[in-house]
Amino acid sequence: MKKISLIVLIAITMFACGKKQEAEPQAEGKAVVYQVFTRLFGNTNTTNKPWGTIEENGVGKFNDFTDKALAEIHDLGVTHIWYTGVPHHAVIRDYTAYGISNDDPDVVKGRAGSPYAVKDYYNVNPDLAVDPAKRLEEFEALIARTHKAGMKVIIDIVPNHVARNYHSLTNPEGVEDFGASDDTSVAYKRDNNFYYIPGEDFEVPDGDNFTTPLGGEKHPDADGKFDESPAKWTGNGSRAAKPGAWDWYETVKVNYGVRPDGTHDFPDLPEGYNEKDAKAHYAFWQDKEVPDSWIKFRDICLYWTAKGVDGFRFDMAEMVPVAFWSYLNSTIKNANPEAFLLAEVYNPSLYRDYIHLGKMDYLYDKVELYDTLKSVMQGWGSTDRLPAIYDGLEDIEHHMLHFLENHDEQRIAAPEFAGSAAKGKPAMVVSTLMSTAPTMIYFGQEVGEKGALNSGFGTASRTSIFDYCGVPAHQRWVNNGAFDGGQLSAEEKKLCEFYKTLLNLSKNSSAMNGHYADVHAYNREKTKGYDDKLYSFVRWDEKEAYLVVSNFSESKSYELPLLLSQELTKKMGVEHASLKDMLMSEQEFTMAIKEEDAVVNIKIAPLESFVLKLR
Repeated sequence: MKKISLIVLIAITMFACGKKQEAEPQAEGKAVVYQVFTRLFGNTNTTNKPWGTIEENGVGKFNDFTDKALAEIHDLGVTHIWYTGVPHHAVIRDYTAYGISNDDPDVVKGRAGSPYAVKDYYNVNPDLAVDPAKRLEEFEALIARTHKAGMKVIIDIVPNHVARNYHSLTNPEGVEDFGASDDTSVAYKRDNNFYYIPGEDFEVPDGDNFTTPLGGEKHPDADGKFDESPAKWTGNGSRAAKPGAWDWYETVKVNYGVRPDGTHDFPDLPEGYNEKDAKAHYAFWQDKEVPDSWIKFRDICLYWTAKGVDGFRFDMAEMVPVAFWSYLNSTIKNANPEAFLLAEVYNPSLYRDYIHLGKMDYLYDKVELYDTLKSVMQGWGSTDRLPAIYDGLEDIEHHMLHFLENHDEQRIAAPEFAGSAAKGKPAMVVSTLMSTAPTMIYFGQEVGEKGALNSGFGTASRTSIFDYCGVPAHQRWVNNGAFDGGQLSAEEKKLCEFYKTLLNLSKNSSAMNGHYADVHAYNREKTKGYDDKLYSFVRWDEKEAYLVVSNFSESKSYELPLLLSQELTKKMGVEHASLKDMLMSEQEFTMAIKEEDAVVNIKIAPLESFVLKLR
């Protein structure tokens, strides 16, 4: 076994070791994650010139997350803030005065750079600091302010790839850079950090109007060349010395001990470890030799855990072996049993492996719930698909994080998606309340941001993650640093109030971590006029019970009796009752027991939802 690094010892010292806390339903409400693109949050500059510089378009700073801003985020119902784009990644800006090497525009996407092309894992993006020389201290202060505001901190870790010009200025003692000791004469060796193409030099891909550096602006380093000899495999797995313009050409793939033929060079987890907890996984790895890249990322995560970071969002986790996640996540949980571990995994056939063997707390529920809700919001999908999605994931539903927006997806209000933030309201109710899973929103979603700007690299409908720009609806909420929504329209304020009410209900209601039952299929069969633009279900525990109904139609109102079977009402422990809507309606409702069914007469407007408290 290799020696335990100083970073591991520091992390273990700073966090008391304790019993593994499995991600199981808790007595109180659910986690709510607020993803914020850190460099855009506090930027009040509205110039928005395509490919604009910091001087032209402005940039947000860590210090923009004031006590007031954080208090407002907390009041929205947020429990965890995911600060996206914190680790130091490649940027097109001269920071040589601070000892930072310049980055080559030929291998940087956008002017501000991709947050997923990390250049230095032991420091933070200098753009985000008022004083770049003290950038790490400024982020540490933000961690402290976030904790003071009652929320936890999540940052990105991108284990599959790093920037082509990775170089850390602040490695702890005994830690060397990725690739520093690689044998570059061979394509693969277990303890190489990268894969190589011996005898070939890297070539910059042919550009087009989308990928041309800086939009064609003249720059001394934008010469179509980047010195890398021998060439490395590209982050998305391309083995060409000259990757394509649509490959992840700004990054190089990390080697985890997977040979080029797909076989692996690390120990397998024994049979039955899908049923063991993180403590057992941690014990398993203590006497095992593992690839060097595993150790490097372990040390990186423990470095940030020791600084008070409460969890990580792991980019493209399914491109990295499950066994590595067992090793990494059990180590993180050993240092901080409460760590929040979220992974980007899109293959449903892999979900259970990454949860049970990889010890992930949460995975994106993208390809089933999100994609289905998107189709319904766009008017062509059917809510009839939703019960099967829940049933298919029932054994892991708690682990499937729900969202309607993030940095990779289109904004709901974008014409290319739904064209209206209001169309997201019924989907948000269903997404937030139908399971015990955490909910995530993307900054600006709560005020209807459209993502309509042409900022440079990339296309409209998604807020740019590659360039310096503003986020117009969000900036109206920021209100020149007052963080009070002072410039929002009446419609935007009402939308924000809807999100605040819904998210706080989710966070504070114990029933949302209790039982679930679909009543949609029952009403599709028995209730005349109930169609696939409605969706309804119940949530309950020993303390309280709710009936949730949402209307996804943008033009049709419904007036009908909503039925709950006698068997279900007995399970829930509900009887005749006056019902109160916990969202935005002032309507009065009653539930009456008639023969075998309980009946709630519903009158619901287009895009309206009710969360009716039954007891």
